[in-house]
Amino acid sequence: MVWDPVLRYVAKWEPGRCVMEQKAYILVVEDEQKIRTALRDFLEFHGFGVAEAVDGLEAERAVAKGKFDLILLDLMLPKVSGEQLCRKWRQDGLQSPVIMLTAKGQEKEKVAGLDLGADDYITKPFSLEELLARINAVLRRTDPARAVGQNFKFADLNVDIAALKVKRKNKEIEITRREAQIIQYFAANPNRVISREELYKEVWDETMTDLGTRTMDMHIAKLRSKIERNVAEPQIIKTVRGAGYKYENE
Repeated sequence: MVWDPVLRYVAKWEPGRCVMEQKAYILVVEDEQKIRTALRDFLEFHGFGVAEAVDGLEAERAVAKGKFDLILLDLMLPKVSGEQLCRKWRQDGLQSPVIMLTAKGQEKEKVAGLDLGADDYITKPFSLEELLARINAVLRRTDPARAVGQNFKFADLNVDIAALKVKRKNKEIEITRREAQIIQYFAANPNRVISREELYKEVWDETMTDLGTRTMDMHIAKLRSKIERNVAEPQIIKTVRGAGYKYENE
């Protein structure tokens, strides 16, 4: 199994073929070498890509250079604390989920970490299997592909992401890769108002601009023309005036 951090896939060899699997890229921020090495070996064994940082400054540089699907962040770090890092990252708009690694007796720090934007925490010493379960749970919550998969229901449509098709009864509708990403994100976040800025950030992986606004509006309009029964009164992807869009999964 070979990890490519640039292309973000794992090349896995099976008899007679090479299978490409997309896996999460995790940053482990931990100053204790034994714990850091154990985490790296365990995560790599389970197919994740892993980068390491031994202190707060290294973690800052790593996040500035690359995109991570999840960050395991020790609270007690040299140079810059985990609490300071989490605060700065969230203020800077970092969306990567953060799981904090805390020691016993750090109840106040746990609460502060969650208030600062951490997605979860786990107390040392911890079971690696429990950590894996928490990582997978957080990734499912934050990654549309993990939350809903490649085949799922979207209102009265059957969606096949791999084939770039949606089906209503016996009618098949072709969609683009970008339209598939939009559907996947709405399906993973039902009954919640999603701002245009959030949608653009998550699907296009860019900060919203005037050009981005027009681009997204055109994509939403085109997608609605394909999946809505009445484009003038959309019932699947609804507009919430002044706030964004909403997919209601009843």
